[in-house]
Amino acid sequence: MIGHPIHHEAAVVLEALGGHPSNFAARQLNSRIASAADLILTMTMAQRGAALQLAPHQLHRTFTLSEAAELASDVNVRNLSDLAAHRPQVADHELSDVPDPIGQNSEFFATVGVQISNLLPPVLELCRRASAPATD
Repeated sequence: MIGHPIHHEAAVVLEALGGHPSNFAARQLNSRIASAADLILTMTMAQRGAALQLAPHQLHRTFTLSEAAELASDVNVRNLSDLAAHRPQVADHELSDVPDPIGQNSEFFATVGVQISNLLPPVLELCRRASAPATD
């Protein structure tokens, strides 16, 4: 829902997990946004495929959240470019999509929120390391 605020149930879950839903507005992914992105994270393999149709040259920067979390947990992955290099180590069938909670009850929203919050830490840590100034 382009331009709409965050779904009420999603906002409740986000706040319960310590997040802040303010200033959120839904946007449609387009080729300009995808081409300019440093990292594209999707919830499902189908969404990853759709993002790659918009910007096929971004394969090295486009992952499902579960794929990125699995790869970022590898001690040999030290920066964002390492994610793509290590992608062959993770089979697509081993990864789970994050389901869309729209139309589901509040418990389902909470379950999805916990799934996302469990997947995010290694990805956020990798992004933090990637953006940290180099030390000699």
